[in-house]
Amino acid sequence: MTQDTSLLPGRLLRQAGGPKTIEKFTGIEIHDSRLEEVLSADAEPVILYQFTLHGEGTIWDTPNGRLVWSDVPNRRLLGWYPDGHVEVVIDNTEFMNGNALGADGVLVHCEHGRRCISRSDVQGGATPIVTHFEGKRLNSPNDVTVAADGAIWFTDPTFGILMPNQGSIVEPQLDHRSVYRFDPATKDLRRMADFEQPNGLFFSPDGRTLYVSDTARSLGEIIGGHEKDTHEIVAFDVAEDGTLSNRRFFLRTDHGYPDGFAVDARGWVWTTSGDGIQIYAPDRTKLGFFPTPATPANCCFGGKDMDRFFVAAKDYLLVLDLKGPSFLSRSANFMRDLAR
Repeated sequence: MTQDTSLLPGRLLRQAGGPKTIEKFTGIEIHDSRLEEVLSADAEPVILYQFTLHGEGTIWDTPNGRLVWSDVPNRRLLGWYPDGHVEVVIDNTEFMNGNALGADGVLVHCEHGRRCISRSDVQGGATPIVTHFEGKRLNSPNDVTVAADGAIWFTDPTFGILMPNQGSIVEPQLDHRSVYRFDPATKDLRRMADFEQPNGLFFSPDGRTLYVSDTARSLGEIIGGHEKDTHEIVAFDVAEDGTLSNRRFFLRTDHGYPDGFAVDARGWVWTTSGDGIQIYAPDRTKLGFFPTPATPANCCFGGKDMDRFFVAAKDYLLVLDLKGPSFLSRSANFMRDLAR
């Protein structure tokens, strides 16, 4: 008997077509003239897609020429393509959140449901590659980035085991919430630093500084209050073997807290906040700001020439066009090589 597939959901979520404008956009704030080198004061972000429940984990997937991001509660990994169409890349995920492009050009993911780091596979799913630390299940990996040497770095807070719409409610096996470094070649997993609730992370262009956001404040939104109000990005010096030192405060956003963020070729930190994107120089000078129609959770640079800035803001996927390439670090050069 032939299965009737007429009522099954399709992979296509948006037809090819142009973006939509944001109503009542109030404009970009230029606080420092250096920002004018890459961003016009009259530029405006536009809407590429709407109707995610909680967009997260933006990454430019160069080998496939698309922007990939997670809709965590809807349990989907989505892909936006330059012609404007949006499709489901992986359906029925285990609450994927953060994503990154591995050194081999294959996507790696953070999963709340299986509490692991996974890797996209040829069957259209994902295979776990990191599930435990010292014999105990990870908490709920949240965000991930890949260093110049190919090591996979990720954060492991407890958000995904506190919210049933983003994972499941279980007791953690670990008594710490940490940043880890995983070497895919040797399978070595190292605990690098502890936090209240580590969230986003990203390297400086030269790989010598690691930035990590700690957003324990957000637990107040989840459980109606929390004794810790941490809402900041900290920085570390990174040794050649990955060892972290010189932990120091970097910034707090003007509103809300810094969730995901990206670092450009100049070392500028483009971070999410309660009401939009804030941009800071490495010396902590605030360079500028632009509002988003909903609270953003993550962002990345992308596009064929790495001259576009993508933002996942709750139900929106937005993009802001820049004056020129703004992500020319080792990672971007590597990704361009993949596309050749």
